[in-house]
Amino acid sequence: MTSCHLCLLALVGLLNIACLYAELAPQEPEEVHNVVNKEDKIEFQNDDKNDIKKTSVTSSLGFVHGFLASLSVIIVSELGDKTFFIAAIMAMRHARLTVFSGALLALAIMTILSAFLGFATTVIPRSFTYYASTALFAIFGLKMLRDGYKMAPDEGQEEFEEVQADLKRRDEEREKQTLSGVTEDPESGIIRVQSPKKLLGIFSPIFLQALTLTFLAEWGDRSQITTIILAARENVFGVTIGGILGHGICTALAVIGGRMIAQRISVKSVTIIGGIVFLVFALSALFFNPDD
Repeated sequence: MTSCHLCLLALVGLLNIACLYAELAPQEPEEVHNVVNKEDKIEFQNDDKNDIKKTSVTSSLGFVHGFLASLSVIIVSELGDKTFFIAAIMAMRHARLTVFSGALLALAIMTILSAFLGFATTVIPRSFTYYASTALFAIFGLKMLRDGYKMAPDEGQEEFEEVQADLKRRDEEREKQTLSGVTEDPESGIIRVQSPKKLLGIFSPIFLQALTLTFLAEWGDRSQITTIILAARENVFGVTIGGILGHGICTALAVIGGRMIAQRISVKSVTIIGGIVFLVFALSALFFNPDD
């Protein structure tokens, strides 16, 4: 083999090595790049999962906090309240389920409306509504403590008797309307009594009376203002559900217990306890970030 042949073979070998190197050289950074991309994707996915978990936990805690706040505040505000006495006295004279349904529907409607009004204020910077609501809680708490301290031990009895007299007057008016519907056929002498009409064939007059009286008594009440304040600073769904449940518990106690519970409840003690609860929620704002 001549030197020319050797040189040719050496040149071919170098070309093959160069081709192999050219094919293999780009693959290494591509593999590394793919690995890096995969690691970045995994880290990004993990970050997303962590953010989702944090958001979910924060949302759950916000719901629970709003639910418990609304539930506790409504209970201490409604026990011994005018709406409580309305349900208790009406349940002693009429079907309990009818009275409970009408009163609870009125309170549920009021709670939803109040929560919506509070949620509408979220367009205002949260820090402002947070501290403004905290100040209102403190004012309500101090006022309830002052009112409770000055109350007589039998303070609730006067309101109970007032509501009882009002309902008695309404019952007498309804009886007069019923008697006005009594007619006698002049030919046969048969007495016909016109039964009270039901609205849309469903709602009885007792149901409508419980609904309207409860709604009017609750409008502008402390519990309504409290629900608006809570919905402005807490989870609106938690506040709504907690408020309706709190109203349901108080109304059920009034309907089932009737006169016994209504007359034995110490409005003075309930008012003082309510003031303490309001102050606790006001002070708790100092330990939380309004943006959380």
